[in-house]
Amino acid sequence: MALWLSACDAFLDVNRNPNFPEDASPSAKLPSIIANGLQQQLALSVLTSSHFTQQVAGRAVGNALDQFFLSPPANPFNDTYFRAASNIPPMIDRANREQAWYYVGAGKVLMAALLFHLTDLHGNIPYSDAFRGAENFTPKYDSQESIYTAMDKLLDEAIVEFGKTQPPSAPAFNAAADILYGGNVQRWIRFANGLKARQWNHLTKKANYNPQRVLEAIDRAVNTNTDDAQVAFSAAQVGHTNFWAYQRANANARTFGRYFINMLDGTTLGVRDPRYVIICPDTNRSKGLINGSGSPTTPTGLTANGASDFYGRYNLTTTVTSTVAAPAVGTAPAIEGWYSRTVGVQLILTNAEMRFVEAEAAFRSNNRDRAYTAFRAGITAHMDKIGVPVAERNAYLASAAIPQNAAALTLASIMQQKYIALFLHHETWVDMRRYDYSPDIYRNFAPPTNPNMQLMGAFPRRFLPGSAELLYNRNNAYSEVKETGVPDAEWITTPMWWDKP
Repeated sequence: MALWLSACDAFLDVNRNPNFPEDASPSAKLPSIIANGLQQQLALSVLTSSHFTQQVAGRAVGNALDQFFLSPPANPFNDTYFRAASNIPPMIDRANREQAWYYVGAGKVLMAALLFHLTDLHGNIPYSDAFRGAENFTPKYDSQESIYTAMDKLLDEAIVEFGKTQPPSAPAFNAAADILYGGNVQRWIRFANGLKARQWNHLTKKANYNPQRVLEAIDRAVNTNTDDAQVAFSAAQVGHTNFWAYQRANANARTFGRYFINMLDGTTLGVRDPRYVIICPDTNRSKGLINGSGSPTTPTGLTANGASDFYGRYNLTTTVTSTVAAPAVGTAPAIEGWYSRTVGVQLILTNAEMRFVEAEAAFRSNNRDRAYTAFRAGITAHMDKIGVPVAERNAYLASAAIPQNAAALTLASIMQQKYIALFLHHETWVDMRRYDYSPDIYRNFAPPTNPNMQLMGAFPRRFLPGSAELLYNRNNAYSEVKETGVPDAEWITTPMWWDKP
């Protein structure tokens, strides 16, 4: 019997692929968790929520996202749980066994970043009952409030892990494994504190909102552009370039939203922003579209054959008209937009964002001087990030578009500049929901053309449940709404926990 069992074990070992180990080293798991987990945050923003904030508009007449006709999405749940977060518990488990404390810390920070993002899209999501594999395919949903509490605790625990010293025997925490910060532990700590500050500042509608708590986290968070949490895309090759690069063709059906362009070209703020030509190099033709309007023809600023003006400027002639021949699909623009560079970066949490969070929290705590200093620092950080010349930056800061003293600062001016600096970022939708899409805060903001009439004039407050959840975990997915079928209008327009008093 002993010989038979031994032979059986040897036979079964044949089916184990050494190239795909079942218990991989933390250094092998971390890069994919960072890349797969954080990139999906960009994808969801640029392909969906940026339509709600009108930073992006559909080129076709009656774009469904522009007009708030939403379907249950597949990617948020699948990409968060299956492609990224499901790898975190086993990575942490092995890292604990190997005393690889920095990997434990990184795993907890990334879990918090991923689930904070997902709950801000959907509301209640699985956590305490999740990540059990075949033991439970129908995990219960935890309340958003409990998710916030649990993720905040994870960040505290992560900071403790980063304060430890790894033994020499532990896997090296270096640039090969840590593609976010190159093994710099202090930057991970600042990232963790930045996440805490961001999420605590989401609670502005709650009675227990504490701006001083936000500011205390800000003091320990990202504070220079060098500390920015960002994912760099690899060298130019199809499928591995910037999500918005012309090779990927993700923007072929999109252009800039007219509301966003009006923030830059002087229409709204009265002064032409020097970031306009860097973000949108073809300023002679690219004027953006009013969300929901689209165009049945080829309006000025858009090409006819599918290559979007979003990628940059295709023609360098002095006189540019709408009759200039359209480039071939996939042709590199002569001048790329900063956000659509072939080899660009995906911004996760930045110094610029932290400065605007600081400005808002300080303003709400009636510390106008700190708020004003942070406000100007936020504009400066973003302009420096994307390459605005110093002279042009300083001229804009001294212009009528910017309050020139602390007494003149308003929440509207803070949030409008944050709206520009967080172009294509998912936090912009969080901000607009916190301020109820108010035109008093976002000057001249208006509903799109022909919005979904089922919403009765309301704006989206959350995504529909994930499509896979509707098939395999339907009862839990609809635990908040006692209704059969897909409660489209009611669900989409119902504020989540942090979005109401």
